Amino acid sequence: MDQVSTAPPNIPRKNSRPGVVPKAVGLNCPGCGAPMALRTFSNAVNVSCPNCGAILDATDPKFKILQEAQRQYKITPLLPLGTRGKWKGVTYEVVGFQERTITSDGVDYHWGEYLLFNPYAGYRYLTEYQGHWNDVTVCRALPQQGKATYGTRSKDRLIMNGRTFTQFQTANARTTFILGEFPWQVRMGDKVEDCDYVSPPFMLSVESTGDEATYSLGEYTPGKDIWAAFGRPGSAPRAEGVFANQPNPYGDKPKDFWNLGGYFVSALVVLFVLSWIVSQHKDVFQENYSYRQTGQEASFVTPIFELGGHTSDVDLTINTGLDNDWAYFNLALINEQTGEAYDFGREVSYYHGYDSDGSWSEGGRKDTATLGSIPPGRYYLRVEPEMDPGHGVNYTLSIERDVPMFSWLWLALAALVVPPFFLTARGWAFEYKRWQESDFPIVTQSGGDDD
Repeated sequence: MDQVSTAPPNIPRKNSRPGVVPKAVGLNCPGCGAPMALRTFSNAVNVSCPNCGAILDATDPKFKILQEAQRQYKITPLLPLGTRGKWKGVTYEVVGFQERTITSDGVDYHWGEYLLFNPYAGYRYLTEYQGHWNDVTVCRALPQQGKATYGTRSKDRLIMNGRTFTQFQTANARTTFILGEFPWQVRMGDKVEDCDYVSPPFMLSVESTGDEATYSLGEYTPGKDIWAAFGRPGSAPRAEGVFANQPNPYGDKPKDFWNLGGYFVSALVVLFVLSWIVSQHKDVFQENYSYRQTGQEASFVTPIFELGGHTSDVDLTINTGLDNDWAYFNLALINEQTGEAYDFGREVSYYHGYDSDGSWSEGGRKDTATLGSIPPGRYYLRVEPEMDPGHGVNYTLSIERDVPMFSWLWLALAALVVPPFFLTARGWAFEYKRWQESDFPIVTQSGGDDD
């Protein structure tokens, strides 16, 4: 591009007081005779008749008609012309409105642009699309050019004020409705190539017409802030979907949660290691047994053993000689003194063989059950094995005292991982929706990744 356009000149009126917006000057449309108001005085180049839609030459004493507009197509702006409000500490008045349209896949998409004016602060813009608002100012400097590669595609980048903006979308925009006055020549049907670059909450837009390019910087602004500043009744229209430079509501929350979770996980690991070190891991019982299913009473009790120390966990391990077979053990750990019983059951099965895919195996010959928080005392086991008729097994029962449990560690890890994982998924879903509206969707129709 050979030229960068700048904002229209700001021309204060003589004898006007700083901070005061002058009253509009009255005139009549030469086409339909309807009364009009000129709010920006000599700054105005074009003005649109609110009645017939004709575009007039504001620099001509007779307000020559430059373009006849279609009378049947009218839009009521969300911020009516003449609306005043204090924005960014300055009192502005809405002096112009235009609807702009792009067509994609045969569908028209419209957005509104509101021109604000203050005789001392000059012009600025508010844009609105489906409830999403941006506060826009014209840039007076060129950004730096850059490029980045994403998968098999590349995006242009622009760097301005220390921020990097990534190419989002390029489209041909046309003006489809005009209302109010403008400090530049504007016509129905005007066309520009619009290229948007995003760095939420900011958007850098480049509008090109021939050899001239206009750079403008927009900042995403909640509609409720616009409504409050300009004293509009009711509530601002609800925003629909995800806009190009809309801030991700999850922001850095996933990263913060992952960092916090990392600290807690480290603390849990240290706690578990210390618990493992101070635990006794004491073998208190071990006996070998043999069993064959004959249909007769098979239950028995073991010799009494001592569980000393403090209340802690107990591991019971069943080590069998099973081979392509199974066995089930009904078990109870019983306190000899109190009669309190801890009933549980364990199934052990081990199968193996060969098929067309080679060797395979299933299950195992060994199984361990953990009983939590068993108080000290004298105990014995009641054992009742079960198998298919005629089958038998040799097995060993062994008990280890004061063994730290892994279950609490896994539960704690899961509790720490779920929140950041959830936030990460929600944040990614938000970005997915954003970029699906761009020229660089995260997932293409063919299923490939572009981002």
